[in-house]
Amino acid sequence: MPEKESYFLTICKVSRAFGTTLEKDDLLDLIVQSAIDTMDGKAACLFLQEERDSPFFIALAQKGLSKHYLHAEPKEAKRAAKEILHKGFIAIHDATTDSRVSNHALKKKEGIASILVVPVIVKDKVIGVLSLYTSKKRTFSENEISFLTALAEQGGMAIEHARLVEQIRKNTELFHKLAVSMNDKLDLKHIMEIMTEGVARAFGVKAASVRLLDDEKKTLQLISSYGLSERYLNKGPVYAEKSISDALKGKVCAIDDACTAEGVQYKNEKKDEGIASILSVPIKAGDEVIGVLRLYSGTPREFTEDESMFAAALAQQGGLAIQNASCMLMLQEDLKDLKQDIWSHRSWF
Repeated sequence: MPEKESYFLTICKVSRAFGTTLEKDDLLDLIVQSAIDTMDGKAACLFLQEERDSPFFIALAQKGLSKHYLHAEPKEAKRAAKEILHKGFIAIHDATTDSRVSNHALKKKEGIASILVVPVIVKDKVIGVLSLYTSKKRTFSENEISFLTALAEQGGMAIEHARLVEQIRKNTELFHKLAVSMNDKLDLKHIMEIMTEGVARAFGVKAASVRLLDDEKKTLQLISSYGLSERYLNKGPVYAEKSISDALKGKVCAIDDACTAEGVQYKNEKKDEGIASILSVPIKAGDEVIGVLRLYSGTPREFTEDESMFAAALAQQGGLAIQNASCMLMLQEDLKDLKQDIWSHRSWF
């Protein structure tokens, strides 16, 4: 078995790789291969949640396992993640008989004797698992468990770093697209459609909408939506005083449970639509709140401070677009009146 020093050297090698130009996939392959080489394993696989809050896991990086075996493994990886929450790891001495795992015959055919599973954690949440497979039965030591856990932490760091880079890229693209649209045309509906679809995709939520206050400031009129059914959109009038009113007072408001929270209109319709959580952000023209941008999550979700700030910045862009369009329309009307005045003066001569 490898000496303790080997664990240290391997962790150093993986850590140094973070300072290179290696892509996320290459880093994860390095982590999986390092687990096999350092722990004398038959195979290793890093399973990751397919999407945020998804019930399915996918093999993001693996070495030594057949495609036939991997096809049967994701559901088992998800169950392992739940058990890991209680103990911190799962050590299977005999994978062909242990009741905690399934597909015993498949594991025997694959040549798997023992399995060690540790969590991949990002921001205190298990988003996947790193599994080591051996060809001979083994009782895993405390040092081996600690080492594989450290490798999994490196995997979590690589995944989170890649996610942040991708998020920054998406956010920049969305702001650029909005800016180009605002300078290119006065089609507010088109600009709002870009904003609702863009923000829904950037946040990975089910849907988004933009509603503006009517002239009497009593109801919120739908301007644009993305991801919401016609049935939900036609549910009835959305009253300002009954619809998450804090947002209309200029506050960013997050609703964890849209079906039970006070101040939420049409709760049954939201349940039927599959809306679990809502982020409601004011749209302002100057200092005046003129509407709301809303994000709808299909699963219970706590929106982070960074997410709230980004949504607020997008809403501010929307408010600016509305201001610009209004000013341009006023200028066009003034120009039309001026031309009419000039023509009437010419008629005197």
